[in-house]
Amino acid sequence: MAKIALITGGSRGLGRNTALSLARRGVDIVLTYHANKAEADAAVAEIEALGRKAAALQLDAGASATFDGFVARLVAVLGTTFGASRFDYLVNNAGVGIGAPIAEMSEADFDTLVAIHLKGPFFLTQKLLPVIEDGGRIVNLSSGLARFAMPGYAAYGSLKGAVEVLTRYMAKEFGARGISVNVVAPGAIETDFGGGHVRDNAEINAAIARATALGRVGVADDIGPMIAALLGDENRWVNAQRIEVSGGVNL
Repeated sequence: MAKIALITGGSRGLGRNTALSLARRGVDIVLTYHANKAEADAAVAEIEALGRKAAALQLDAGASATFDGFVARLVAVLGTTFGASRFDYLVNNAGVGIGAPIAEMSEADFDTLVAIHLKGPFFLTQKLLPVIEDGGRIVNLSSGLARFAMPGYAAYGSLKGAVEVLTRYMAKEFGARGISVNVVAPGAIETDFGGGHVRDNAEINAAIARATALGRVGVADDIGPMIAALLGDENRWVNAQRIEVSGGVNL
C-alpha cells in the first residue's frame, strides 16, 4: 500500500513542490490550503496526473480551536479517498511572512506569527498523533533566519528557532513509536512567500545571491525534492536534526 503524506500549506510554494516531489516517489498526498480552493484543486489535479491519489482540505493553521474538526475531516477523507485509517508523513509547512523591526512590530502581528508558526505545529501535531502510523515521519519547517539575524525578522526568526527546539523534543517523545522528527531550514527562496520580494525585487535577489556560496537564490525545486528524500527509507536513521538547505548563505 502506498505511503500517505499530509502537507500543510501544500497548495502553493514549497508545500506544493514538496507534494509533487513526494508524488513522483509514489506517495499519495493530502494537502491543506487556507483560502484558495481553486489553487488547491489545481495542485490535486497535478498530483493525480502523476498517477497518485490526492485530496485537499481547508485548514487555518493558526486557529487551533478548529483542529479537532480538521482531524475528523481528515479521518473521513483517509477512508473514502485512500482506503486507510492513518497516514505516514506529516510536513508542518504552512506559514506566513510578516516582517517588522522590533521597535515597530505590532502585538497583533506577533500573535499571528506565534499562532501559525509555533502554536499551530505544536497542537496540530498533538491532535494528529493518533492518526500517524507508528514508524512514521515528521518534518517541521524552520528558516535560515533562525541561524543568522536580519533586521526586521526578529519575531519570525525567533519562532523558527523555537520550532527547531520543539523538533528535538518531538523526536525524543515520539521515538518510542518509531516516529522520527527533523527540521528543514530553507534559505531565501524565489516564491510568493512574504509578498514575493525575494523573487520580484532584483536588488534583494542580487544581494542574497552575493551572500550565498553557490552564487544564487534558491528556488522551490531546491527544497521539495530534499524534503521528499528526507522522508524516504534511505534516510530512516536521520532523527532530531536541523538540516539547512540554503546553498550556503551567510557563511
